[in-house]
Amino acid sequence: MSIPLRDAALEIFQAGLRAVQPEHLLQRRSRVAGDRWTWDDDLSFDLPPPGSAGRLLVLGAGKAAAWLARPLEEMLGERIAAGRIIVKHGHGLPLTRIRVAEAGHPLPDAAGLAATAQLLGDLGALRPEDRIFFLLTGGASALLVAPAPGLTLDDKVATTRLLLQAGATIQEMNTVRKHLSAAKGGRLAARLAPAAALTLVVSDVVGDDLSSIGSGPTAPDPTTFGQAIEVLARYRLLDRVPSAVRRRLDRGAAGHAPETPKPGQPAFSGVRHVILASNELALGAACQQAAALGFRVEVFTHNMAGSTHEQARTFATRLLDRARRAPGRPMALLAGGETTLAVTGTGLGGRNQEFALVAAREIAGSASTLILSAGTDGTDGPTDAAGAYVDGTTFARARSHGLDPEAILRNNDAHRLFDRLGDLLRTGPTGTNVMDLIVGLAA
Repeated sequence: MSIPLRDAALEIFQAGLRAVQPEHLLQRRSRVAGDRWTWDDDLSFDLPPPGSAGRLLVLGAGKAAAWLARPLEEMLGERIAAGRIIVKHGHGLPLTRIRVAEAGHPLPDAAGLAATAQLLGDLGALRPEDRIFFLLTGGASALLVAPAPGLTLDDKVATTRLLLQAGATIQEMNTVRKHLSAAKGGRLAARLAPAAALTLVVSDVVGDDLSSIGSGPTAPDPTTFGQAIEVLARYRLLDRVPSAVRRRLDRGAAGHAPETPKPGQPAFSGVRHVILASNELALGAACQQAAALGFRVEVFTHNMAGSTHEQARTFATRLLDRARRAPGRPMALLAGGETTLAVTGTGLGGRNQEFALVAAREIAGSASTLILSAGTDGTDGPTDAAGAYVDGTTFARARSHGLDPEAILRNNDAHRLFDRLGDLLRTGPTGTNVMDLIVGLAA
């Protein structure tokens, strides 16, 4: 190959990011004609005519919500009567007609609580003539914070932390969070009536399930209080969550608290959804770039899920196997999705850095082999990195720096190792969020 493997992996990853930039997608695939907004010429949304009694609101939450709001502002201009979005700290953009609040993620905080109260207040006195764009991207589960009656912010934080540490899947986490919220799990949809609403979605869940993305604030929720209890029991958390959380779920399961709105209920008659970007779109673009660079391309999976360690071992083994079968022919193995990491140590890292370090153990000593695992939102766990690169020399280089990779894995401290080796990928906020991309290369 004429291009170094690390440079090739970055080009492939960046091609995936470009394909799912909300700003570019809205500019290319949507337009305003008269009093109608259209997506791909097959979905339209009527706008309040200028001078009419109807108002146009732009609301939303998620890490990439600002990158959705900016092109909408440019497109709709003075048509927007008011707007408010909630993004992760550091993921805001300067907007003119839409207010931007920054709040905590992955753990909710007081800023998110206050911003959500303001957003819900914006929904007062809606009329049938009003129209609402709701912008929803990954991260909204933590950013849209409205504790159900009887719960506090501290209750939500403690429960979220326990689920994260246990390695619960995003679907499992959201099953619980929806039943502890006054906004998620379809409850926001009821507040949008009688206005008509269109939710613009950047998906960060496997399968693009609308009820799971951002905990589905405007989508019907098929899960139940009983299933939320089952999730906590599965991870042995029933006796560890705050007592108010346990009481809330027990009351709901007994029918003493209202369930989340279900499919077919009237609350959703005025709400539509369109998925603008997904991991599948990013993975497809990454595959095209890999082929353009001269690699023969194989997709490991479009929907990677499950244990971070198991998936990393399997991915690395597959890459080595494919390289051995056709020596001398550059190979690219790509995957998209989101694994789950059970945290037992006290170190610093994220699922992508841990994935990379586990994979490094499998490819140790293999020449001309490299793996990049990174989050498309530019953040991996509570760190400043999107992910990390590893190759056949990673374990040896770590030991030459006095680091024990196995001990670091046991302590979930991959960030320290990769920072020392200079192998972190730092992108900053990317403006999108469609789970993770994994790029494996063998020359």
